[in-house]
Amino acid sequence: MQVTTEAVSGVARRLNVSVPTSRINEQFEARLKRTAKTAKINGFRPGKVPLSRVRSDFGPGIYQEVVNDIIRDTVFEAIQQEKINAVGMPNIEKVEHKDDALVYEATVEVYPEVEVKAFDTLEVERKAAEINDKDVDAMIENLQKQRQTWAVTKGMAKKDMQVTFDFEGEVDGEKFEGGSAEDFKLVLGSGRMIPGFEDGIIGMKAGEEKVIDVTFPEDYQAANLAGKAAKFKITVKQVEKPKLPEIDAEFLKIFGISEEDGVEKLKADVRKNMEREVRNGLRNQVKQAAFDALVAANEIDVPSAMVAQEIDRQREQMIQQFTQQFGGAGAQSFDKSMLPDELFKEQAEKSVKLGVLVSKVLADAKLEVDQARVDTYIDEMASSYEDPTEVVDYFKNDKQQRAQIEAVVLEDQVVDHILAAAKVTETEVSYDDLLKEQQARQAR
Repeated sequence: MQVTTEAVSGVARRLNVSVPTSRINEQFEARLKRTAKTAKINGFRPGKVPLSRVRSDFGPGIYQEVVNDIIRDTVFEAIQQEKINAVGMPNIEKVEHKDDALVYEATVEVYPEVEVKAFDTLEVERKAAEINDKDVDAMIENLQKQRQTWAVTKGMAKKDMQVTFDFEGEVDGEKFEGGSAEDFKLVLGSGRMIPGFEDGIIGMKAGEEKVIDVTFPEDYQAANLAGKAAKFKITVKQVEKPKLPEIDAEFLKIFGISEEDGVEKLKADVRKNMEREVRNGLRNQVKQAAFDALVAANEIDVPSAMVAQEIDRQREQMIQQFTQQFGGAGAQSFDKSMLPDELFKEQAEKSVKLGVLVSKVLADAKLEVDQARVDTYIDEMASSYEDPTEVVDYFKNDKQQRAQIEAVVLEDQVVDHILAAAKVTETEVSYDDLLKEQQARQAR
């Protein structure tokens, strides 16, 4: 077998393969004889059919099978012979018979060979944040709001109050589907309704009626209403103001805190949890910033096969999230065509590029996972659980779970390696801004 290779692109190679006809004929004759032993042809007993008749009746089909098998086997032999780091399946083209040989072309994508640019050209923003007493007090107030009740008031409806009302809407003097409801409950300022709707209710009292004028957004989900002016008749039935629970023994008990330990223990626990959130948020922020800078500075081509695999992975991940949110029954009726490749392509390409670059950084720097950092990571993660020891034992002794954490820690080591040489700017941010940024990043 003769093989020549040429580069089609940075991530593709074309192999020109020539297989001697003698190899094909040898396998063809052997398979023809095996077929003769079992062939069933009217007028002949099994195993007694003349080879010439078998060749006549079955020869063309058998020959094509042999050619297909030869191509299948030799293309992988050629890839190994040429020491090609192939990605995905080869594409076979231009199969021909000439000069006592079977000749064909095979195009195969290859794992990218990259040279990472020096890290001192990278600019990375590293944010810092600290928890202060006001942050802790605000978090405790949020915990109270999560358990708030409502108290009826005769006063005017204001932002953050809950209003129960009937409404009836018209567009061009006509009622429309979904434009009316009775005993509808709405917390003013929640942003659940179209712009201007909630503002129109502010200042109303129980028993009052009012007609408000609003306009549906141009991108409203119901195309027949998009951009249309509407009138809504509002009849307020009840106005309620929020009532926060007292920080008493019953409230403290929810968080496993005794009355003796009191609010100071609650504040200490809340601060500890917030500080852990900050550490994780800052670590994720600088990792994302470093990796974004790495990808931006190193333009590389990546094989379409790797991108396709990443698209499939991201699609399956989204389906799993859908399953967890809506249950198995909902997932069974889920149509994958609702998640086309285009939905994931941009992020998949970026993920593949990052994976290639990180692998190269690991190889160049000869980085190996720091097991002490892995143990520290596990201990820190376990500290948020009721029984940390049980969690630590689980992650340290389960090979698959530990391997996942090792991968995260190794990424952190890559980030440290990049930051050691990059141009790093430090920026102070508040706790709230850090969390908002993290939530926005997760939503992308």
